[in-house]
Amino acid sequence: MAVAYPQFFGTKNVDTSLMVSPSSSVSPVILSQDELKKVAAYKAVEFVESGMIVGLGTGSTAKHAVDKIAELLHSGKLKNIVGIPTSKITHEQAVSLGIPLSDLNKHPIVDLAIDGADEVDPQMNLVKGRGGSLLREKMVEAATKKFIVIVDESKLVNYIGGSGLAMPVEIVPFCWEFTLKRLEMLFIEAGCVGKLRTAGGSGGEEPYVTDNGNYIIDLYFKKDMGDLKDASDAILRLAGVVEHGMFIDMATTVIVAGKLGVSITNKL
Repeated sequence: MAVAYPQFFGTKNVDTSLMVSPSSSVSPVILSQDELKKVAAYKAVEFVESGMIVGLGTGSTAKHAVDKIAELLHSGKLKNIVGIPTSKITHEQAVSLGIPLSDLNKHPIVDLAIDGADEVDPQMNLVKGRGGSLLREKMVEAATKKFIVIVDESKLVNYIGGSGLAMPVEIVPFCWEFTLKRLEMLFIEAGCVGKLRTAGGSGGEEPYVTDNGNYIIDLYFKKDMGDLKDASDAILRLAGVVEHGMFIDMATTVIVAGKLGVSITNKL
């Protein structure tokens, strides 16, 4: 369930100068969800400077950021940008837009990464990977000096898993049913149910295959899973697990666009 902001992030460094006060006589402009995503993405791109190595995120929100970076490159407002894509689809988008690309082998330290999220909790922890790119996203965003997360207000949750939607886990295909059952058992007290992601969604039959040739198990929780670091460690200890979609203590800035405007929260 989404919750109110900007008070959502508590005492963290929150810039609300771009927001309209609820008591203001100024009527907020009603924007669609995609328009809100674009507002957040464009605000994040303002942090990009010429000469940077930039992690290019994946998903419907990050796509707007990649488009904007390309626009600024072509206009000459940004120069000497090198992008590190987090998925094949982002790689294809960036190539089509003429953004110079490289990888972590050549640039092991990334100046800034911009990406969306599926959930953001009050501690700025995230769920990512419902688009299927969680492993490459985590590799790039763990290597960045500044990780800017861009979301619309519907992505704010009281606790990780609180939306009732999937928390993805990337696994090797070998004996995937065995791994699924072990994942469910880890969180039996939280009412966890795991499902193999299929290529055609819930009605598909063939397993969804990630850019890395792996499968994804989507975990659904009825209750809070508890301490996230303990949960992370437990998941990663299971043989057959490659990575999970919890991004714990990784975001340095969260930009939220909503009906009252844009808030920017920085980790203290």
